[in-house]
Amino acid sequence: MAQFTRIEVANAMEETGMIPLFFNNDIVLSKKVLKACYEGGARLMEFTARGDFAHEVFGELTKYAIAKLPGMIMGVGSVTDGAAASLYMSLGANFVVTPVLREDIAIACNRKKILWSPGCGSLTEIARAEELGCEIVKLFPGDLYGPKFVKGIKGPQPWTSIMPTGGVSPNRENLSGWFNAGVTCVGMGSQLISKDIIANEDYVKLEQDVKDALALIKDIRK
Repeated sequence: MAQFTRIEVANAMEETGMIPLFFNNDIVLSKKVLKACYEGGARLMEFTARGDFAHEVFGELTKYAIAKLPGMIMGVGSVTDGAAASLYMSLGANFVVTPVLREDIAIACNRKKILWSPGCGSLTEIARAEELGCEIVKLFPGDLYGPKFVKGIKGPQPWTSIMPTGGVSPNRENLSGWFNAGVTCVGMGSQLISKDIIANEDYVKLEQDVKDALALIKDIRK
């Protein structure tokens, strides 16, 4: 069962401005990555469930976060149907992120008042997601659309909250482009939690990189 309400999750997304994305089937390694992100100031983590037995790893990570990382909001990404959404919610997912807009996922999440963020790529999809109760829309793949797309959407729909994922990098030029266009937060995966960091198990660098990215976002938003 979720530890945080969907409003608390949405507020945390807006306040921090960034959600790290990560998947690994090694539970010990995943816990170290999660802890490094937490120590760096991240308060949300999207576990991109793309591998076999990913739900087992997610369940262990969620229990670890509850026991050791107070205030860490665990969510799941790459969910493609309502059944999978229900499975992860039973394992404690506080939010569900999907690569596509699916009404069965919306129904499953809304029934338990869990925030869900569907991947959308058009104004029509975004409007439909909001009709289905979506608080924050995922723009995916973000690098195919870019900040100009966000700015275009915010014109006729200033109430729309957007989170781009894909094509987001932890540097001033990239982040300024997104936040100046009006995004609510960004999802950041391999550009933040790189293959080198994982290969070298350099969790000190990861902690600092997360801290630097959050500080940069805060400065850009001034």
